[in-house]
Order: sequence, then C-alpha cells, then structure tokens
Amino acid sequence: MQAELIRRRGIRRRSLLLLASSALALGGASPSLAYTAYVTNERDNTVSVVDLDKMQTVKTISVGQRPRGIVISPDGKFLYVCAGDDDIVQIIETKSQEVVGDLPSGPDPELLALSKTGDLLYLSNENDALVTIIDLKERKALAQIPVGVEPEGMGVSPDGKVVVNTSETTNMAHFIDTDKREVVANVLVDSRPRYAEWKSDGSEVWVSAEVGGTVSVIDPVKHDVTSKITFSVPGLRSEAIQPVGIRFTKDGKIAFVALGPANRVAVVNAQTHEVEKYLLVGQRVWQLAFTPDQKYLISTNGVSNDISVIDVANLKVIKSIQVGSFPWGVAISPE
Repeated sequence: MQAELIRRRGIRRRSLLLLASSALALGGASPSLAYTAYVTNERDNTVSVVDLDKMQTVKTISVGQRPRGIVISPDGKFLYVCAGDDDIVQIIETKSQEVVGDLPSGPDPELLALSKTGDLLYLSNENDALVTIIDLKERKALAQIPVGVEPEGMGVSPDGKVVVNTSETTNMAHFIDTDKREVVANVLVDSRPRYAEWKSDGSEVWVSAEVGGTVSVIDPVKHDVTSKITFSVPGLRSEAIQPVGIRFTKDGKIAFVALGPANRVAVVNAQTHEVEKYLLVGQRVWQLAFTPDQKYLISTNGVSNDISVIDVANLKVIKSIQVGSFPWGVAISPE
C-alpha cells in the first residue's frame, strides 16, 4: 500500500513538472531583450545612458552645447546628436560610448531623422530656416532646402519618399520630395508646430502644435488637415496643455502624445482620434520613444530631470529614472 502511494506521488510530481515546462515554453521562457536608452540633457551638455533591464542610468557621456535631437543608426552602432549651440551634429559610437566625430550640420541643428536606408540624415536648422541633408558615409552636406521660420520637427514617410518639416513661427508643415529635394506642399496648422509623425501605413501625418494645444491630422496625398485632436485634463488650464512628441504603436491603433507642462502623456485612439486616457509622468514632458518590442514607452521630462517608463500593454507608468539636467530627446538601441 505504501509502495503504491509513493508510486502515485512520483507520477503526480512528474506530471506537474511537465505542465510547468509546457507553460514556460508557451509563455516564452526566454528572457526579454535588454535595451539601452540614450537621453540628451539640454542644460548640462550630456547624454545619459540608461539600462532598461536594470532600470537605471549607468553612464553619462559629455557632448557639445545644448544637445536636443538624437537618433540611432539602424544597426545600433552610432548615435547622432544635435549640439545646437555648437552648430554641429556629433557622432557617438555606442560600443565605446564616446564621441568619435562631427557632421557639418549648418547653424543651430534642432531635430533630425534618418532616411529609411539609413544613409542620409535630414535635420532642421532653426536659425536659418533650412532643412539640411547629410550623406553619412561621406560626412558631407548634400543639399539645403529653404522652409519656414524656425524649423523643428522632421518626419520621414514609411516609403522614404517624403519628409515633413514643421516650422514653429510660420505655423506650417512642409512636405519635401526626397528625390527632388524641394518643398512640394505647405499645410497650415495651429500655432508653434513642434513634431511630425507618420502612421506606419503612410495614411496620415500627425503634427503637434505646442501653443495651439492641438494635433493636426493631415492627409499626405491631398495635403489637407482632415481632423484636429484637442485635449482636456481636469484641473488644468488649457494653456498648460502643450503637445510635442508623438508615437504610434506598430499596428496603428494607438497614439501617444507628450503634453509638455501638463505633465501627461495622452493615449489617443488613432482610428477615431478620440483621447482615451492621460498618463501622469514627470514635469514638462518633451519627447517619446518605444523600445523595439514596444513593451515600454519612454518619456523625457525636462523639468524633473528624469524619464518615465510606461508599460504599453497596461497603459501604466511603472518607473521614474533620474538622468541629467533638462532631458529633451531620447533614442533606444535596436537590439
């Protein structure tokens, strides 16, 4: 009798172990990828290196004066950082985490975007009302395109054929043909447009207007504003709601909009254009970036000197990480 009981317990134990192993396999037992976030700190002229596995800043890189825009190469080997007050774009090698060169950016580079092939850099020159195109292999400027006053936002279409630049004082979104290297359309939006972001299917371009307090949804074929998204946070004056950075989920269903001194990131239904939720983050939220798996969304919070980590699936802020002084831009390693 006792031998039979021991035999049955052994069978049950083996069954539980088998079920546990199956659950781990189905649930993806392999650990999640560890990504690195690079954050430009406008006031102390540094880039913070943040380990998103450890959820902490692990290094600080000294760069030029007033760093703002930042992008990472598709292979993750290089960062390109706008040092606006030095009139250069600096190149940081991610392996050594050191500045290894400069690019001829033109005066006061503000924001920048990579071509889909990763060999060209498009950047806005705020003081000279220009968009500069840089050949990264040759490290030279290929063209400069006149646009409106105080250009900033740079958004490349999914097919790479069009770049949208926003001019803060002219209050326009400029559509630039990347083959012709010239402006082919100008779309009037609300006051002080700061950012342009394309949907992954190329059907819409969203442009944030910081002072206007809106996001304009633009048809990129007709070059018409088809919708305007407004925001209202209980207890806050409308002047405190100043949209800047925008990011879409890969499926195009949800958009996140950074609302500046409102200290919130808005969660917007990207199909109906309705605001569904507001997430409280740090003070003066500027820019946003997803981890490549879109598990996390990172916001840079300029006045509180930190970044917020948002759990995308649960739409919940899970962590605040201290970085440098006045964090502005953020780029995340592709692997």
